[in-house]
Amino acid sequence: MKVKAYKINSFAKSVEGGNPAGVVVNADSLSENDMKKIAGILGLSETAFVMKSDLADFKVRFFTPTEEVDLCGHATIGTFSTLLSEGYIKPGNYTQETKAGVLNVEVKEDLSIMMNQTPPNFYEVIDKSEIADSLNISIDEMHEKLPVQIVSTGLRDILIPIKNIDVLNSINPDFNKVTQISRKYNTIGYHIFSLDVLYSANAHCRNLAPLCGIPEESATGTSNGALACYLFKYNKINSANFEDIVFEQGYSMKKPSEILVSLNVEENEVLEVKVGGKSLNLSTIEVEI
Repeated sequence: MKVKAYKINSFAKSVEGGNPAGVVVNADSLSENDMKKIAGILGLSETAFVMKSDLADFKVRFFTPTEEVDLCGHATIGTFSTLLSEGYIKPGNYTQETKAGVLNVEVKEDLSIMMNQTPPNFYEVIDKSEIADSLNISIDEMHEKLPVQIVSTGLRDILIPIKNIDVLNSINPDFNKVTQISRKYNTIGYHIFSLDVLYSANAHCRNLAPLCGIPEESATGTSNGALACYLFKYNKINSANFEDIVFEQGYSMKKPSEILVSLNVEENEVLEVKVGGKSLNLSTIEVEI
């Protein structure tokens, strides 16, 4: 059987940038084993399969090359960008049924896709020396006034402020230590960032998740949602820009990416977090299973 699949780069700032995802539409006739096979053949970090739903506008299942996962941010952005590009939907508000629940997705007129995350939870502050050692840098190369802290808008990440962009891009991590510390604190990984940026952004970022088999990722939705809330908490975002937060990522991998975040804030509390961006470089692949 031949199946038409799409490949698209989510959060892309340029054609070669972003984080690639696979998308298969009209996937109702495929078995779970078929989906696993297709995801394995495509070999991307995640492939999304779009089906009919009784609970939402679409049902979407997400597979890595080896297993199913409850939700994937960049594959969600890629899915709705593909549906928009191929004429299945128009700009507007939609819902997707996932194993993480029914989630809202906004398709904007400028072709960007925004998805809801959970309001932030702030957890423990971690000693900087422990983190600096795993990154092969000194404490002096970290931001002196901002803490290393675990924050979640759905997934627990260790947020690590770095002094400037030159230090950030020169970091050569000890991935074994990063893995051990990520496991110790029950986190997905490290989201390291600098307030020093290349373009018009709020921070320049790198994301390390070796515990999950991803040494470095070019664009990370959940981590940047958490980062926006962290920067809000520590007064590093102007109140006029809560709905227009921009993060740069992937430049160290030569995959320029731009992640957009919008916060709904009332009485100094974040009530809603949306993360998204644009997708580029849509292509089709015929898969034989």
